Amino acid sequence: MEITTQIIDKLATLAKLKFEPTEKLQIKNDLQNMIGLIAKMDELDTTNVEPLLHINNTAYSREDEVKNSITNEQAMLNAKNNKAPHFIVPTVIKK
Repeated sequence: MEITTQIIDKLATLAKLKFEPTEKLQIKNDLQNMIGLIAKMDELDTTNVEPLLHINNTAYSREDEVKNSITNEQAMLNAKNNKAPHFIVPTVIKK
């Protein structure tokens, strides 16, 4: 896959970033090198290799257990604003 200036411009638009022409050239070279590395890995024979699910190949899991918990009333004691049984928080997303 050839990385073009149009691809860099599209990625920049999607990421809401602006790059200088020299930065675009460096990004283009970096992306081209990454794609080359991935293409090189495609040459490896992985027919007898099991998929790796975890980096240490061990899935840590435990049974869900109910442990000591605080009551709703206790939780509300630490809340600045509440309308039991709910916490009142500032608006994050405005329409």
